[in-house]
Amino acid sequence: MKRMPEPFLKWPGGKRWLADKLEGLLPASYERYIEPFLGGGAVFFHLAPRKAILSDSNGELINAYRCIRDHAEEIDRRLALLQKRHSAALYYRIRKTLPGDTIERAVRFIYLNRTCFNGIYRVNLRGQFNVPVGTKDLVEYPQGYLEAIANTLQGVRLKESDFEKAIDRAAVGDFVYVDPPYTVMHNNNNFVKYNSNLFSWKDQVRLAGAIKRATERGAAVMLSNANHKSVRSLYKGFGHHLKVSRASVLAAHACHRRQTTELVVISYPPETERLTRT
Repeated sequence: MKRMPEPFLKWPGGKRWLADKLEGLLPASYERYIEPFLGGGAVFFHLAPRKAILSDSNGELINAYRCIRDHAEEIDRRLALLQKRHSAALYYRIRKTLPGDTIERAVRFIYLNRTCFNGIYRVNLRGQFNVPVGTKDLVEYPQGYLEAIANTLQGVRLKESDFEKAIDRAAVGDFVYVDPPYTVMHNNNNFVKYNSNLFSWKDQVRLAGAIKRATERGAAVMLSNANHKSVRSLYKGFGHHLKVSRASVLAAHACHRRQTTELVVISYPPETERLTRT
């Protein structure tokens, strides 16, 4: 089996850990993959579906994906040049810029992601990226890596879009993987401090409605979300609820990271139930 490339971005709440646990959680079959909260795209890269619609409300993120898909060699070349020049001073100088050229914007986005603190994406009220420089200084990728990413993205539709509009495209034959920011009703979870201005509890409610409509149209949906009573209540009576353990990686120091449990909701029977029924 051909090994698919790992995600090219670090992303808070990324699902690399879940990608390794997908066996038995996927629908029996599907024709098209839809992901409305793209982020680092770990599940997409793990599955590498032939047909996919990938979207996110973050325009800079979608631009980076498009530019890697279409201009991987040029981005590789520019990142190699930045590798030779990287320093904290350069980081803050580039952080202040906002290039008009789409390729240069993608290079800036990737450079900041690879060298900022913990790969956090955060902007201030004026929409300016404001994460401090981190300790990692690896800017460029291994030879041939971005080309492999570009090949995986060929034929994929990439859209800057609100999640509801993206999910409303789903119908019979589609598999929708939904991984929203983990906002809960009282905003008392760790992840919300990075997302409180981006994804509210009202958005969680709006998302639940979109997911339920998609399943009524015949789409298969998998949701990963906070294992919190307010979220569980939102999906009460809907689908199959599974608890999946993972190591929390948002703490600044490894000694403060701990095992947490996340909620996975699937609209179709899990593999064990399918096997029992056949």
